[in-house]
Amino acid sequence: MKNHIYFLLLMLLFCSCKGYKQVAYFQDLNKDGVINQEIKNYTTLKLQKDDLLSISISSIEPKAAAVYNIGNGGGVSAVGMGSSSGQDGYLIDENGEIQIPTLGTVKVGGLTTSEAKILITKKLVPFLGNPVVNLKLINFKISILGDVGAPGVYPIQGERISFVEAISKAGDLNISGLRKNILLVRETDGARKFIRLDLNDKDIFNSPYYYLQPNDVIYVQPSNSKYAAVDNTTRNISFALSGISLLLVLFTTFK
Repeated sequence: MKNHIYFLLLMLLFCSCKGYKQVAYFQDLNKDGVINQEIKNYTTLKLQKDDLLSISISSIEPKAAAVYNIGNGGGVSAVGMGSSSGQDGYLIDENGEIQIPTLGTVKVGGLTTSEAKILITKKLVPFLGNPVVNLKLINFKISILGDVGAPGVYPIQGERISFVEAISKAGDLNISGLRKNILLVRETDGARKFIRLDLNDKDIFNSPYYYLQPNDVIYVQPSNSKYAAVDNTTRNISFALSGISLLLVLFTTFK
């Protein structure tokens, strides 16, 4: 009898350890001391088609600068360009270009926001005294779906968000979400990539996909245990309903 109890306890311990290994993040990190790791995988965002830019231009000549600013004849409405965001800004077209009054066409696709800012400033010099350009990306968003606490579309402030931060925004993975096989879908230069990431492994911090890009999609697949739990619940409900139906039939028959 004691042997059976010991065996059951060992099995329980084994199952608990297995569950921990499936759920815990970054398991192979050294548990002692501080680990220093140089960040080499961050790349500055490059502007691309359908990015929406907020551009404000000021100068020592306010009236001359006003034409370049939204609400004073400058820019376009995102709603008018097929967007549902309701935001105003300069929408980058399929050629990587925006249209700025007086300046005309300015190609910003493939540039960073800093590079685009410098380019526009140089183009403004012949028209404005000491132009000051503020430029930022305003439609950076990511989508997170699947077995997470709060799936949805999340707008991102600034130009930098990591994979781990994104998961945190969505309320973390549910206990039944698969950590080892998270899908990242990314569209760049007219192509779509499907990337698998593993939250159990510390090497995710070094992944070239650790930092997200605009319009990235993250999908967390539920584990088989979740499906099994749903199947068991459905099966139990079916059995219960069948039993109740049988009792009602018997009660009606022998009444």
